[in-house]
Amino acid sequence: MLNNILIALAVVGAVGLIAGILLALISHFFAVPDDEKVKAVRACLPGINCGACGYKGCDDYAVAVAEGEAKANLCVPGAADVAKELGELLGIEVEAPKDVVAFVHCNGTCEATTKRAEYDGISSCKAASMLYGGPDACSYGCMGLGDCATSCPADAICMKDGVARVDTTRCLGCGLCETICPKNIISMVPQETSVVVMCSNKDKGADARKVCTNVCIGCKKCEKTCPNGAITVVNNLAEIDYDKCTGCALCVSECPTKCLKHVFFPDLSESVEEILANE
Repeated sequence: MLNNILIALAVVGAVGLIAGILLALISHFFAVPDDEKVKAVRACLPGINCGACGYKGCDDYAVAVAEGEAKANLCVPGAADVAKELGELLGIEVEAPKDVVAFVHCNGTCEATTKRAEYDGISSCKAASMLYGGPDACSYGCMGLGDCATSCPADAICMKDGVARVDTTRCLGCGLCETICPKNIISMVPQETSVVVMCSNKDKGADARKVCTNVCIGCKKCEKTCPNGAITVVNNLAEIDYDKCTGCALCVSECPTKCLKHVFFPDLSESVEEILANE
């Protein structure tokens, strides 16, 4: 009996040893060598894996850049610093991308709008929106349940008076909040932006005013006032062409519901690396 056990153990051990040797040989002879260029490009990227560049993450973008399939200035969070570093690494001239920040196009505060129903479920905008569009009277507005804040890698978003607000001094411009918002009321705007539309309601003026006092009513006063043709009213909602806007803010003074706001977005107070290191 003991001999049978010892033989069985010896056989199992021999099989394991042979399998280990075979795996070692296979991994040695069939191993794909590391691409040093890809590794160097990847080291320049911030590692947020936000997808703002159009790729799944930093690893995929690094491969595309190293193989010449993608431009070296697509990293939004890294902005000019990463573009410059990649340009020096690759020995090419790279145009720095424009700095952008996230902005929530809603001013439906607790005082301005109401609830049409009480929501007692998962604390998630996505979950709440699946139930008849959400509990708010304005079906276009921010629900304030914080999906965007949860997704933000820089802790730049908080809920204030029922609406998501962005601390643009911390915003990396990655666009994760824009992607996750079920109401599509967050967009990435140029950092030099001077005027924004704080509304996303596309109902006709009278109907929109019933659900929110801060709503855009599509009156077109801003459109008629703008000397540069930077504002147009589309589907009852003002839209700004930032390539034409000079920041004169004449439209702001003409807006009867004050849904147009004059803003200033300062430069990042910290680098991407510093912000992420402090998390």
